[in-house]
Amino acid sequence: MAIVVVFLAVLLVLMYIGWRRRQRRQSGIARPDAVPESLGVGFGSFDCLYVATTVAGEPLNRIAVRGLGFRSRGALAVTATGIVLSLRGQDDAFIPTAALREVTRATWTIDRVVEDGGLVLIAWTLGSGDTAAPVDSYFRLEAGSELLDAISNIFPVSTGRKA
Repeated sequence: MAIVVVFLAVLLVLMYIGWRRRQRRQSGIARPDAVPESLGVGFGSFDCLYVATTVAGEPLNRIAVRGLGFRSRGALAVTATGIVLSLRGQDDAFIPTAALREVTRATWTIDRVVEDGGLVLIAWTLGSGDTAAPVDSYFRLEAGSELLDAISNIFPVSTGRKA
């Protein structure tokens, strides 16, 4: 019994060390933009499960900094100037329309596999200049089609599916 407890304790310590190293490696990644005063016309607000943000094109490489590291309940609000991301326990983040790279459906990302097209993938550029990092954010929501319709008011939505 003692061996199992020691093994589990060592495993937890190694997991903690790995997470802290990931955070140090990603410390240069910019903080998401704050929500601007004027958002323009609203196209809808949608409750969601924020699944993860990963390095662009690497759905198993989670971003672990700036409030983007943990799965959370939240909401997405689509406005004329961009998308407001509200996650429980975090400051609201803003994804400007100019930062969007792609919006489509996905089926899997780190620690989440769902039915075909069950995730909404928002590919965007976090930060600008030297700290710009292309990232992919994944969301699970019942109103996925309505969210994509709302986003299509500000950015072309791809009908293809990512893995």
